[in-house]
Formats: sequence, C-alpha cells, structure tokens
Amino acid sequence: MLTIDVDKYRQKENSEFYLDIIQGLTQVPKTLPSKYFYDKEGDGIFQSIMSSPDYYLTRCEMEIFTCQAPQIVDSLISKNLDFELIELGPGNCVKSIHLLRALITANASFNYVPIDISENVISELQSFLPDNIPDLRFDGLVGDYFDSLTSYSLLPTKRKVVMCLGGNIGNMTVAESNQFCKKLRSYLHPGDQCIIGFDLVKHPAIIKRAYDDGDGFTSEFNLNLLRRINRELGADFKIDQFEHYCSYDPLTGAANSYLVCLSDMVVHLPGASILFEKDECIWTEISQKYSKAQIRQMAGNNGFIHTAEFLDARSWFMDAIWTAV
Repeated sequence: MLTIDVDKYRQKENSEFYLDIIQGLTQVPKTLPSKYFYDKEGDGIFQSIMSSPDYYLTRCEMEIFTCQAPQIVDSLISKNLDFELIELGPGNCVKSIHLLRALITANASFNYVPIDISENVISELQSFLPDNIPDLRFDGLVGDYFDSLTSYSLLPTKRKVVMCLGGNIGNMTVAESNQFCKKLRSYLHPGDQCIIGFDLVKHPAIIKRAYDDGDGFTSEFNLNLLRRINRELGADFKIDQFEHYCSYDPLTGAANSYLVCLSDMVVHLPGASILFEKDECIWTEISQKYSKAQIRQMAGNNGFIHTAEFLDARSWFMDAIWTAV
C-alpha cells in the first residue's frame, strides 16, 4: 500500500466517496461500504433484484402494505394531528405509496419527507409523486439519514413517524443495528413512532437463494460498485477478475456478500496502490435476519415500546411499529 496524501483529496469532488473506499480497502479484511451500491446504474439493477422470483423480501413487504395499510394507519398514535412522515431510503416508493394513500383516505394531516443518499432516487420521486398522489405534501431530501433528521429533531411540537422499510436495518450487524436504533431514538421525542421492516429467520436455503439469484442480478449489483469506483474515482479494477459470492449462517442470522479476487493484482486509485491476492475477498454487504423475540427485545433495549407488528401470510417478514418512550 503506497502512502496516501489524504488532505489532498478532502476538498475534491467525491472526496467522501474516495476516503470511504480507501479506508475500506486498507482494512483487513477488505470491505466496501454498501451505501455506495446506489448510483443510477445500481438503482436500476436493484429494481431488477426486487423483481427476481428468488428475492422474496419485496413481495412479502409489498403484501403487508397492500393488504394491511389501513390497519397500519390505525396503529399510528394521534394520526389526526399534523405530523412528519419521514422515510429513510424510500427507493421508488412502491410499498410506502400504499400507506401514503391510506393516510390520505383517512384524512390524516401529514407531510411526507423521503430521505435518500441517491440524488437519482429523490429526483425520480419528485416527478412521480405529484402525478400519482396529487394531494400529497412532501419535501424530498438528498443526504445522510441522521444529518437530514437533525432539522426535524428540532421541532418538538411536531410529531414524527420515521419509516425504514425494505429490511434496510438488516444491512448492519446486530451491534450496529442497536447503535442505529439508539441513535434514531435520540432524534425523537416521546410519542414519536417508527415503522421498521425486518426480514425474519426462515429456511436457510430460501435466504441464501435471495442473495444468489438465478438471473445473476445480485452479482451485477456487487460488480457495479467496482465499475462505479473505476468511473468516478479513476480506479482500474479488472471487473472480470472478480466474482460475487454469498453465504448464510443460520446460527447467527447473517447473510454476507463478497467479491472474490480471481488472480493476484494491484489496483490503482489516485494516490494509492492496493495489493490483492488470488482468492482474497472484499466484504460488501450483510443482510441480517431476526427472530420475532429479537425484534421486540431490540425495541425495549433502545428506548421504544413494540407497539404493533404486521406480518405477511407466510410470516417471512415483519413491519414493526415502535413508539418512543
């Protein structure tokens, strides 16, 4: 590893991206932050993943919101008082749109605030939502979840409902998920609520297949991150010399994705040269699965009451409603 002049890159465009990539690739083992999957190309590939017959998560949560949105509305405390409905990582809003429509049908007074790190996601929602929900009040924000939440935490008189759907909380280790929930609680006031999606433990083969789909979409999703690093940071990853691999441990509930290097090589980025050995792995993502008991305990451990839970017909996925205490 060559010496890196970090200060040289701090003020440059994509400096945060660059520094995060360098930090990840100089760790042992090497890692890449999964949040950078979602550029314009990555967003498109993820839409294909969600349509894959092997990827059950979207269908399960879609079933919950399609069939139980009015019941979810009924579980929101004081739904008739004005509140901010803040969604972290809304994607294309394909699931939450059912809740938005149910809230409008119930004459709820709310403002929808989708927050996403992807400018492409927010831009598309700004075009999509006015045409599909004309009566919706909304303000889309591009940026880090907690940075964006700061301004809303300063409004103690206005209630907040924060949504984190799609099993996004599963993209952290158990310890990191608890830290996330504790930090989220610090931005909320008593009576504020969360709607959080959790992928539940189930037969290991079903889970593994979801992250190693027969169409190869997940493989492309991971490899696209290397293409993005090449394109935006001027790296020279040889994409055909990396291969996607996933594993699932039913004892810990952790599904992990990796990129395996197929030959010895040196990858160059501006100011850095990084050595890869044949068969060395880059850890790209975790998808943590939870039992119902773990979810209820997580709420209590982090300043919430587990107020309600909604399951799909097979009990493969849960959307939990937590109330801050």
